[in-house]
Amino acid sequence: MPANRFNGFTDYGIGLGLRVPHYRHILERKPVCAWFEIISENFMVDGGRPLEVLDRILEQYRVVQHGVSLYFGSADRPDRAHLRKLKALVRRTRTPWLSDHLCWGSVDGTYSHDLLPMPYTFSAARRTAGKIREVRDFLEVPICVENVSSYAEFNASEMAEWEFLAEVAEQADCGILLDVNNIYVSSENHGFDPLDYLRGVPLDRVGQIHVAGHTRFEHYILDTHDHPVPDPVWRLYDRAIRGAGVTATLLEWDDKIPSFDEVHAEALKADTYLAGARAADPR
Repeated sequence: MPANRFNGFTDYGIGLGLRVPHYRHILERKPVCAWFEIISENFMVDGGRPLEVLDRILEQYRVVQHGVSLYFGSADRPDRAHLRKLKALVRRTRTPWLSDHLCWGSVDGTYSHDLLPMPYTFSAARRTAGKIREVRDFLEVPICVENVSSYAEFNASEMAEWEFLAEVAEQADCGILLDVNNIYVSSENHGFDPLDYLRGVPLDRVGQIHVAGHTRFEHYILDTHDHPVPDPVWRLYDRAIRGAGVTATLLEWDDKIPSFDEVHAEALKADTYLAGARAADPR
């Protein structure tokens, strides 16, 4: 039974990001893994090695697409050529949902290639929600928007980040990819209580969760994805799934990538918390 109406995939369990250093291990040894998340843009090509690898992965594993360049918060209209390529990939992978970030990153066709924070205003929420609906209708696949880590804030903001995320999701009627590491990073950088964030997010819209590691510097924390998941992030994850229910969970490890077995073992730590969520769910 779905945990909520945006989470019809409670059997997906724990997944890993599909990363180049692990290609050979996965293709040759075929390890047990519930699913892989791919960065859509890495496979939006006409042919070659990326699609060859992807097709071999699809023969044995479930794949979910995660994007980094839809920039729902940018003022530009969605690029139709980009969307056509993305839709072709959606059909190839049969991804049950697609995620991208609640951020901006482009102006007049020039791309920053970064996930930039937004001003949390009602007008920005309306514009962003409209863009999400337009993209979803074109791609014909459910969309989850992800909260990003941030290192600066706008004086023009009219609400807290979690209120903005809730406002966009409600207006777009979309799901949420809740990144609990990003919540923790931003809470440390901006001085808010991460539990306030969880209490303010509509957990009935959470369709996927990310966990990851980060790097602590003297005055801030950076979302580096190059460490194991620290205990405070696991505690936030525990609170999140007790509210959202059993939810497809992915470990992000994108730099200083160790062996597949080490990454997979770190991801499977989530099983302990998922077991607690299952036990707490009367269904």
